[in-house]
Amino acid sequence: MLVLRALFQKQNSLLKSSIITFAPALFTVPSKSLFGFAKYSKLIAPSYSSALSYHLKNGKIDEARAIFNKTQFPNVYLCTKMIAGYVEERRFSEALDVFDNMPMKDIVTWNMMMKGCFDCGEVEVGLKLFDEMPERNVISWTTLMNGLLKVGRVDEAEMLFSEMPMRDIAAWNAMIYGYFANGRVDDAMNLFDMMPSRNEISWTSIISGLDQHGRSDEALWIFAKMVRFGVLPTTSTFSSVITACVNVLDLYLGVQVHGYIVKLGCLYDEYVSASLITFYANCKKMNDSHKVFNEKLHMNVVVWTSLLTGYGSNSRHDEALNVMGDMFRNGVLPNRSSFTSALNSSSEMASVDQGKEIHGAAIKLGLDSDSFLGNSLVVMYSKCGNINDGIIIFKEISDKNIVSWNSVIVGCAQHGCGKWALTFFGQMIHAGVCPDDITFTGLLSACSHAGMLQKGRHFFEYLRQHEAIEVKLEHYSCMLDVLCRCGELEEAENLIRNMSVRANLSMWLSLLNGCRKHSNLDIAERVAKDIFSLDPDCSSAHVLLSNMYAYAGRWSDVARVRVQMKKRGTIKQPGCSWVTQKGVKHIFVSGDKSHPLSNKIYQKLEWLGEMLKKFGYVPDRRLALHDVEDEQREGVLSYHSERLAICFALINSAESTAITVMKNLRVCEDCHSAIKLIAKIVEREIVVRDSSRFHHFRDGFCSCGDYW
Repeated sequence: MLVLRALFQKQNSLLKSSIITFAPALFTVPSKSLFGFAKYSKLIAPSYSSALSYHLKNGKIDEARAIFNKTQFPNVYLCTKMIAGYVEERRFSEALDVFDNMPMKDIVTWNMMMKGCFDCGEVEVGLKLFDEMPERNVISWTTLMNGLLKVGRVDEAEMLFSEMPMRDIAAWNAMIYGYFANGRVDDAMNLFDMMPSRNEISWTSIISGLDQHGRSDEALWIFAKMVRFGVLPTTSTFSSVITACVNVLDLYLGVQVHGYIVKLGCLYDEYVSASLITFYANCKKMNDSHKVFNEKLHMNVVVWTSLLTGYGSNSRHDEALNVMGDMFRNGVLPNRSSFTSALNSSSEMASVDQGKEIHGAAIKLGLDSDSFLGNSLVVMYSKCGNINDGIIIFKEISDKNIVSWNSVIVGCAQHGCGKWALTFFGQMIHAGVCPDDITFTGLLSACSHAGMLQKGRHFFEYLRQHEAIEVKLEHYSCMLDVLCRCGELEEAENLIRNMSVRANLSMWLSLLNGCRKHSNLDIAERVAKDIFSLDPDCSSAHVLLSNMYAYAGRWSDVARVRVQMKKRGTIKQPGCSWVTQKGVKHIFVSGDKSHPLSNKIYQKLEWLGEMLKKFGYVPDRRLALHDVEDEQREGVLSYHSERLAICFALINSAESTAITVMKNLRVCEDCHSAIKLIAKIVEREIVVRDSSRFHHFRDGFCSCGDYW
């Protein structure tokens, strides 16, 4: 057999017939490509070939190699398939080993190996192979050009393109795509104008490239031109066009394109459907999104994820999570984008129970080690009040990126864990990860909630001197908050009046709230004038100013402000708190008795009132902010929405479990004092997220240290 192999490798044509005659079980008729007459053949038993193909198709590269090694005379076809398998798995050295040991190579194999070099980042090896090729075709030149463009060597690719002995339309398209990939939009447009002929891929590349570079209007104009020239769009064209309509939020044009899609029978394409669902969702037309989805039973995860994300982006989080459940019931396995969107909806609903269910499903599908999903889990647990679980997830992320570090730093800041945030920042720098603008927003926020004035000043000054990071409005807002919370109101006023960017209403309100916290009516009245010049009907400013007058006992000024509010029709935003249990959101407002369990809630509230008195609690009647008798003020304080929500959670959850309450406004000082004692009385942890931060109440203390 060794003799036969040697003779075969020398391409002895006389022995060819003998091999066929005496070894029919081992060989099919040799392909003419090995002898210079034809292209491909299989020189192994069909069972070996099909088994090898099966393993390669299913990613079992080592099993495929074992079969390959059993083949005594692997031909060009088989070797090329083995090389392609190794390249797909990014096992370049093994692919090159198969290539180097091939007795014969045709141009397809050379092209495949060269493409493998570029796919695996081995650019110089690819260039060397191109130089060594005994013959080249247009695919060889295009493959090299694509490889150079992929690594940003645009000038070399341009030179190669100009030197090509023959260019087909694929080469022109590749060059256009490469220009866009490297940000050379105008060069791509010029080359498109020079093309001797174009196909639908040419037009689609231009439309997609323009849209991806923020020139969606031009992309739509090109599409109109394409239609006028009689070129039929493909499903890829329609996906790009619909995305462009999303970016310019042109509902009318999108509906026209939708009609054209129906006319050409492309509606049932999965990616076209996904694009249309996203388009209508971004235009706040979720009913139309759902109609597109219902056109057929989809099994493609991209379509389901588009609907799921659409509901989330329209704040219809219950329906988003229902879509997630329907995916499982219909046998559609979610991908990491599906999980991320579902986790975002769980975060917005503050539903940690549903978030944990989604987390468990991700673990079962083996996605728990994915850094993209891990980042979303950190955010979800942090927003739902479980910063400890968020930190645990963060530590389990093996491939931490800037988003991972920012997520845990911002999460710690929201929970007032300033020292933890600074510790993680130090670890981030030690790991060689460069901070960005979001990092500094998190750090300044952490300094604000932890009262670290000097640290805040240090980070802000460093940021202003750091040329690589632009100081944004968010950074000024956080620094202003640091100063206001620490009582540096004059410095805060000076900062807001001398910023390089114009302060927004939110920043002025932050300063006014700082004045309320530190009882500085002089600055407050000046700030209120600036606020009313921006928004004369600002209810928050009227309420804050009124409350400051009430706190100071200046009831005539309180009446004056309230008269102004009444004349302008300014309505105070009602305070509300909510608890999410088993996916259901239970909302409470101050003094509310509409809940089905109101009787039990108020019984629990009365019991707590008696227990609070035994623990020495004395209501701060000034915080009722009403010109009424003391007994009435005490009653007003007792029925604040967060207390009702806590009582509901106490009678509807297992003993010793933590309670999480969300509030749309800042928790008042009196409720803060009361909840500290309530946590001690019921021997539970009570987490309250107000408009400012998270408060963790345990054993008579709060994580904020009474600083918020």
